[in-house]
Amino acid sequence: MDNLLHFLAGEQLYILSGLLVGVLVGLTGVGGGSLMTPLLILLFGVHPSTAVGTDLLYAAVTKTVGSTVHHSRKSVDWRVVRRLAMGSIPATVIVLIALSHFGVDSKPVARVLSLTLGLVLLVSCVLLLLRNRILAWAVARDPDFGQSTSVRLTIVTGFVVGALVSLSSVGAGALGTIALMALYPRMPLVRVVGTDIAHAVPLTLLAGLGHWALGSINPSLLVALLTGSIPGIIIGSYAVRFTPEAILRPILATVLGLVGLKMLAPT
Repeated sequence: MDNLLHFLAGEQLYILSGLLVGVLVGLTGVGGGSLMTPLLILLFGVHPSTAVGTDLLYAAVTKTVGSTVHHSRKSVDWRVVRRLAMGSIPATVIVLIALSHFGVDSKPVARVLSLTLGLVLLVSCVLLLLRNRILAWAVARDPDFGQSTSVRLTIVTGFVVGALVSLSSVGAGALGTIALMALYPRMPLVRVVGTDIAHAVPLTLLAGLGHWALGSINPSLLVALLTGSIPGIIIGSYAVRFTPEAILRPILATVLGLVGLKMLAPT
């Protein structure tokens, strides 16, 4: 009986975690891997490779729902999605081959995953806080920035994001959203979020299936997270138009920074 109660308590915590992170993803495009993966590792004690793999499939399903909502509201730029995918899909394949070669459950790989996760979270924190200054600098340097000059950079950005997502499950939202804001400063925020979520669907699905083939997926954990995240991202995707970004962004950046420092702390 005690074991059953402990299991149910764990399931409820997983569902609640999925709900909260799902709302954040719908609101900002950020929060999937940035919060869920470190949450699984630090709070629930899940092995880094299992946390990354499970979170990738969790993100694929969650963001499929979110992108459907954004598409119905015409807040997805599919041209930009295709440009990002031209870089991210090849990068994902390369990283999965490397993980298969070195062994996804080995201690060195686990440490690399944790370090990569921590560093990407810290970079995401800084970029979130300095976003407006970065955009102002980019537009001042090139008034046409965000038009034809962004095509090649978008493909390169997709490659970088694809590699980071496949390795740490972080980047599709945390870095992807900020990169799109910089590359397409004229794009409305709601369209940036919708485009980033839509691009994350094929990326996280491919990476998640690759991790599944490598054996780094926890199916019962995945189901529990999705139970909370699917209604969460629907709520967030509809609420994004009414959320004060000036309040949400610094709070999210602070959380990412603290979690990133914790992931980098020696164990």
